[in-house]
Amino acid sequence: MNEPSAVPWQAGRVGRDTLVARPTLFEPLAACLRAHETLHAWAESSPQPRALQGRGVVYVATVPGTDEVVAVRHAWHGGLFAPITGDRFLMPTRAPREAAASATLQARGIRTPDVLAYALYAAGPGLRRVDVCTRYVPDAWDFGAVLAGLAPSISRPAAERAVLSLLTQLAQAGVVHPDLNVKNILLAPRRGAPPDAWLLDVDVVEFRSGDARALHLRNVARLERSIRKWHSRHELALDETWLAGFTSSALGGVA
Repeated sequence: MNEPSAVPWQAGRVGRDTLVARPTLFEPLAACLRAHETLHAWAESSPQPRALQGRGVVYVATVPGTDEVVAVRHAWHGGLFAPITGDRFLMPTRAPREAAASATLQARGIRTPDVLAYALYAAGPGLRRVDVCTRYVPDAWDFGAVLAGLAPSISRPAAERAVLSLLTQLAQAGVVHPDLNVKNILLAPRRGAPPDAWLLDVDVVEFRSGDARALHLRNVARLERSIRKWHSRHELALDETWLAGFTSSALGGVA
């Protein structure tokens, strides 16, 4: 990454755990951590505006004594070895990289939620489990929900245009997302304007220099595979003509 994160952090021990947070949120979140076993458990105990689902359930809560609404997720491995590795990560886990990647993406004009805090829990020698708190994006739906017709506030054509714009932005910014899929593109409505597309799960993004077209092809191909898998997994009819047109439009976004 070329741009260092200028975001200030406060880190400290809370019992046996380690909390890293924006300074204004450290003490309120430390109190939540002391009152519950984990930040995820604290957020789970809060009234939920709407269930969010990634690799695990994402809970939404307001940090006590503040106006900050956060989305709290427990980190899990994906991929072939996920059944073995589960939620245990080698120190320092992916959380610091996610925080740095988020700042770098924003510096390059890519919308992604702010990382506000993360907590590390001992899981064996050199291993940690981790919860990550990001700033909640209200009234947003992932691209999969839009494709399934489950996002009442986001029209499909508007969402598609926003996703196409995001793909172009990623290529021009030198960003490859190896796990780009319909669940980690978030569509957020704007009053009187088209929705914005936000990028999620940024701990795995790669920042590269060189041929923007080659980077673009990788992102588009990854998203196309995800669209196909999404329709198959949820037994949704896939309009091949639409997908061909969407992919063609995406590929035309970067020369």
